[in-house]
Amino acid sequence: MSIPGDALLCYCRPGFEPELAGELSERAALAGHPGYARTERNSGYVEFLGADAGALTRALPFQSLIFARQKLVRIAELRGLDPKDRITPILRTLVITLSNAYTFGELWVEHPDSDEAKPLAGLARSFGNALRPVLRKGGWLTGVDDPRRSRLHVVFLAGDHVLLAIGEAGDSAPWPLGIPRLRMHADAPSRSALKLEEALMVLLSEKERERLFREGMRGADLGASPGGWSWVLMRQGLRVISIDNGPLQEKLLESGRVEHLREDGFHWQPRTPLDWMVCDMVEQPRRVAERMATWLREGWCRHTIFNLKLPMKKRWDETRLCLDLFEKQAEKTVQLRARQLYHDREEITVFATTTSLSRP
Repeated sequence: MSIPGDALLCYCRPGFEPELAGELSERAALAGHPGYARTERNSGYVEFLGADAGALTRALPFQSLIFARQKLVRIAELRGLDPKDRITPILRTLVITLSNAYTFGELWVEHPDSDEAKPLAGLARSFGNALRPVLRKGGWLTGVDDPRRSRLHVVFLAGDHVLLAIGEAGDSAPWPLGIPRLRMHADAPSRSALKLEEALMVLLSEKERERLFREGMRGADLGASPGGWSWVLMRQGLRVISIDNGPLQEKLLESGRVEHLREDGFHWQPRTPLDWMVCDMVEQPRRVAERMATWLREGWCRHTIFNLKLPMKKRWDETRLCLDLFEKQAEKTVQLRARQLYHDREEITVFATTTSLSRP
């Protein structure tokens, strides 16, 4: 079935709309689908218009996007809705736009993750409860939530302003607002553990996690103090060498699975090849990209996850430059994925491997 729609709708971290707009514009043009991005600073979303949305969504798979938390196909924009009856115009728009061709597996009523839109959370929740049974009765929604089917998204920008969009299963984030809800574990040495936990969820499929993390594998955590990322690797079954001149949490060392070396993580190298290397050091992004490439080029590890701290300006340009530099200096075939995660701030998280991957 061809995907209807008049634009792409992507969520992002508030303040990074220019980076997402630049990424979408450049990649769409390279794919032969030029268009233009429409957004406002700190709005938390970007609309990309002027291209065939169906063709564009196939040319720009969600997994390839870096600054997008969510990728949807916008099918309509409704303004001036009457607060007394928002449901009727939505149903009418669905009939006109989709011609009863869709039965959705789920309905998500959302709002952008921005300070301006957060007061809409209560409205979104109550409206979803009202709309859901109406859609089921009309045959637009399955009787039981089915994540294998496309989702209908109703996105409130204001009380009288709504976007209708479709989220395709397998080509969008499986979490509302594109945010995986993680809780800080009581035993985690620091909140930075949430970054690596989210990276494993977002950048790897369940089957890939099972294949790439096995009991007894060995890994290194560069710049480990106080040990958040080492803790995550340990919980994945790895034996970890934690490299940092600073201290580690005592419980981590008591586990017997973590060895602490007080050395400079940026210059240390292992005596024998490792399965994994992770790095969340505060350093210039190009220096980090070059050093991470050295690890893969020299065969010191097979898989790596690392963060690139971005500058305040030209962050999309710096991202593209660093990733190109990394792939060039690795001097071998590397599969690479990158994303600005919810738990990231002025940074992106990169996964790279020399192992062949095939996502389900």
